[in-house]
Amino acid sequence: MRKAASLLAFLILAACSKPHPPQGRWEGGYAGNGTLVAARVEILPDGTVKISAPDITNMENARPERLRAIREELAADLVTAWDTVAPRPFDFDGKTFRKPGEFAPQMEWDKATNQMTLQLYIGANPALPIPLRPVDGFHDNPWPQG
Repeated sequence: MRKAASLLAFLILAACSKPHPPQGRWEGGYAGNGTLVAARVEILPDGTVKISAPDITNMENARPERLRAIREELAADLVTAWDTVAPRPFDFDGKTFRKPGEFAPQMEWDKATNQMTLQLYIGANPALPIPLRPVDGFHDNPWPQG
């Protein structure tokens, strides 16, 4: 009986424990509605998160060659600044990352596909979902090829 009670207590504590964030790297880019974003996320073994997502808005009327140049600039900014990005803690419920003690989702992780979606807040606009793909190592160009 005592072993059963100990096992039950252990199972209850394990069920109530906080999920650990997935360790890894994700990257991606977004271009639409006059907004361009280059993004990287890295979740470190201790569960802290490095995020960088340089963006530019109001590019609705930009010519294709200007948009190409801006994508290259954003990608270069991402690479150049990455080493200065400080890891920070987030609350994680097994799917959603939030700033500690806050409500707004910052990222969402799909365990089945290992896809991360960054929720980017630009100005007073609703969150802009930026789909990120898992990568073994970061690339100079975060936008998907194709």
